[in-house]
Amino acid sequence: MERKIRVLIAKPGLDGHDRGAKVIARALRDAGFEVIYTGIRRTPAEIAETALQEDVDVLGISILSGAHLELIPLVIQELKARGLEPGRDLIVVVGGIIPEEDIPKLKKIGVAEVFLPGTSMFEIVEFIKNNVGEKVVA
Repeated sequence: MERKIRVLIAKPGLDGHDRGAKVIARALRDAGFEVIYTGIRRTPAEIAETALQEDVDVLGISILSGAHLELIPLVIQELKARGLEPGRDLIVVVGGIIPEEDIPKLKKIGVAEVFLPGTSMFEIVEFIKNNVGEKVVA
């Protein structure tokens, strides 16, 4: 049985700038995904718990604060503490202002892709469609 791809868009830490996250959430919804938005200033534990409770296929983390190397590993740790393995149970993608040299570090801990400013909505949608399991559809 097929179902829509479920995406959680999350804003960890003290970053209060959420326009980009809302634009992405709307674009993914328009592409046929089911989207849950956590709002701003969520803890890694809150994000992981929401991912678990909502049974999402994709966790999209929006981060502009520069704290990506501190917060994203904590989110991954919290996911694993709840039995969710990035790459197996869900994919984790990150969007925002991320220095190029930090992208390999994020991918090493389980981030599937990093989308920088200027990435087209089409590219994000296609990445998700191509990387989520076969029993879900956009």
